[in-house]
Amino acid sequence: MGTTMLGDLIDEAVLILESAVQAGARREVEELAARVLGVEPSGLDPRQELDARAVRRLRDLVGRRVDGVPLGHLTGRAVFGGLDLLVGPGVFVPRVHSELVLAAGLEALVETQAPTVVDLCAGSGAIGLALAHARPDARVHAVEFDPIAADFARRNAARRAALGDTAMTVHEGPAARAGTLTELTAEVDLVLANPPFMPDAADVPDEFGRYQPRQAVFGGADGLRVVRQVVEVAAGMLRPGGALVVEHGHLHGATVPALLRESGRFAGVVCRPDQDGWPLYSSAVRTTT
Repeated sequence: MGTTMLGDLIDEAVLILESAVQAGARREVEELAARVLGVEPSGLDPRQELDARAVRRLRDLVGRRVDGVPLGHLTGRAVFGGLDLLVGPGVFVPRVHSELVLAAGLEALVETQAPTVVDLCAGSGAIGLALAHARPDARVHAVEFDPIAADFARRNAARRAALGDTAMTVHEGPAARAGTLTELTAEVDLVLANPPFMPDAADVPDEFGRYQPRQAVFGGADGLRVVRQVVEVAAGMLRPGGALVVEHGHLHGATVPALLRESGRFAGVVCRPDQDGWPLYSSAVRTTT
């Protein structure tokens, strides 16, 4: 039986994975190969000869990725905002689209010194930790109700603090009760949120319908159950002039801005698109009323 070279196996896997992912198949295969071999993707050597066990393991991981298992659930890691974060089954793997939410939050803080920031529906803590990394002067709180996700957020916060980032405080509990953080009432400069926003009956890819945690994807009959809670809680936390940035996806390009306007407590409501031109998030500023 002939030997299998890593480069040949990667080429084979890329052809298979390209049928399932829209872009980035080679990068994903290289991350899976690095996981199998216990190295960083930059350390892969295409000329390396693989034993039968490594070949089977990589082919199995590629097959699971084709089936829709999120890449982060297979590798145990995700890169967001330049940070290497721990993820795994039971926690939502942050999407690159959400980096636009992070960017909008950072823009809102340009003129604010030592800001107080709250990351609602924080999941693995990706958005809050990336903001703390970019703004070492910020005081960041993350709120997550699911115990598995909250544990990932705490572990990621501890890892980032050990690397020198400003510590992020993780609160375990539902977004609807985040207002119980009474010390933050009308004191917060920025609220960021990536709540579940898909309607319960929505037809979504297997990655989101079968493998990502359901409570992080689906938000009730109209998809807005948690979004409404976020708007209410943010209105109580934000100081006048403080900003809210909430991700809501393409289905809610009109409904979420309408919610913000109808609340009577936000001004400057704007909906912004993702990299492909679809509605992604809305931002608004807390009024004085």
